Amino acid sequence: MEHIVFLTGRLAEKSLHQVLEGMNPAPFTWEVREIGLQVAGLMTAEMIRRRVSPPVEASRIIVPGRCRGDLDALSEHFGLRVERGPEEVKDLPQFFGREARQFDLSRYETEIFAEIVDAPRLDLDGIAARARDYAKQGADVIDIGCLPETPFPHLEDAVRLLKQQGYRVSVDSMLTDELVRGGRAGADYLMSLNVDTLWVLDEVASTPILVAREPGDMASLDLAIDVLRERGRSFLADPILDPIPFGLAASIARYVALRERYPDVAIMMGIGNVTELTEADTSGINAVLLGMAAELRVAAVLTTSVSLHARRAVREADVARRVMHAAREAQVLPKGISGDLSALHAKRPFPYNAAEIDEFAQAVRDPNFRVQVAADGIHVYNRDGHQTAGDPFALYPALKVESDGGHAFYMGVQLARAEIAWQLGKRFDQDQPLDWGCEVDRIEEDLMAWHAPGATKKKG
Repeated sequence: MEHIVFLTGRLAEKSLHQVLEGMNPAPFTWEVREIGLQVAGLMTAEMIRRRVSPPVEASRIIVPGRCRGDLDALSEHFGLRVERGPEEVKDLPQFFGREARQFDLSRYETEIFAEIVDAPRLDLDGIAARARDYAKQGADVIDIGCLPETPFPHLEDAVRLLKQQGYRVSVDSMLTDELVRGGRAGADYLMSLNVDTLWVLDEVASTPILVAREPGDMASLDLAIDVLRERGRSFLADPILDPIPFGLAASIARYVALRERYPDVAIMMGIGNVTELTEADTSGINAVLLGMAAELRVAAVLTTSVSLHARRAVREADVARRVMHAAREAQVLPKGISGDLSALHAKRPFPYNAAEIDEFAQAVRDPNFRVQVAADGIHVYNRDGHQTAGDPFALYPALKVESDGGHAFYMGVQLARAEIAWQLGKRFDQDQPLDWGCEVDRIEEDLMAWHAPGATKKKG
């Protein structure tokens, strides 16, 4: 059986023992080593090299998740694998659960068309900038959206520019003239054509997205599909997803019926009608829509970022398609695969209860403030005391930082974050920004580099 050595600090040692004992029967034997520092999060590879003497009789060593330094060099030093565990001790059971089953989130089946809806009103630089942003968020195809009764003299230039920059390009218009112009300029896809406008394909080599003559006229969509299948021409078919409450359920039924009639055709689903036109957080909407796309093996979704509340819709769709593909392929529920779509609430927001935090507080012998969040509120403690409240203003008088502007500012930031985490049910880690999933760009942290500790900010 594998034997694992866990390295930790004094404050976390008891909790680490409790968590490991609670995992019994574990698929490994274990040993905890406190290496002579108070806060485990301040552990570094160089410190481990100095304080832990080889040989270490173990299969591997697990260090705290925020341990900085070159663990590969440390592995070579000890002659066994040294790896980072989770940032919180209480997350060890989940850490070993994930280790037992890895999900490959590099794979997906559904491509993302991201539409620049106001392209005629943008100059070429503006179109290119929007394309870069969508591609950064995960778009596979940049869709140039034309506007009714709005001239688009630079349509061809826009298509050529994006193609020169390496993008696959779609042109979206209600006018066949604009579709022909876009196709001749080199567009990879044209949306949308129906059975009456298939003549456009005699003029261009672009792949069409097929729609019905009129909303809900599935017979005409089927006819267009059959014509192009006979011609051996590639296409995508789109039954059109309608917004709430104007036929969403019925339109979902159309997608299901289309897949039943044509098991192998490539289907497109335009999801912007739901994400844009529903005043709700789009991360959850995208999770459900891309889940349906995974079940129906939808080849592509068309999404937009017009409304400010949907400004991360492309990124959310990218995360959702990967998660739902992994869930479908592994035949598991889409839980425990990624938390990037859980922007507002954490699955395990409060790893420690009030009694456990009080134990930590009683062990502290220095004036540094610690801030933690539990179900009962915000906890602030140091050697001089431990207080709890739901309102940061109630905590402030006892901090006695009135004469220290820098420290007062620091504590204000930490307590504001803690209050948000407590109210929403999010994970709070002192000195770390709150995790908003895929809704914000994460700052990549270099755990190979040392930086000055700021975790507790000394009083006075």
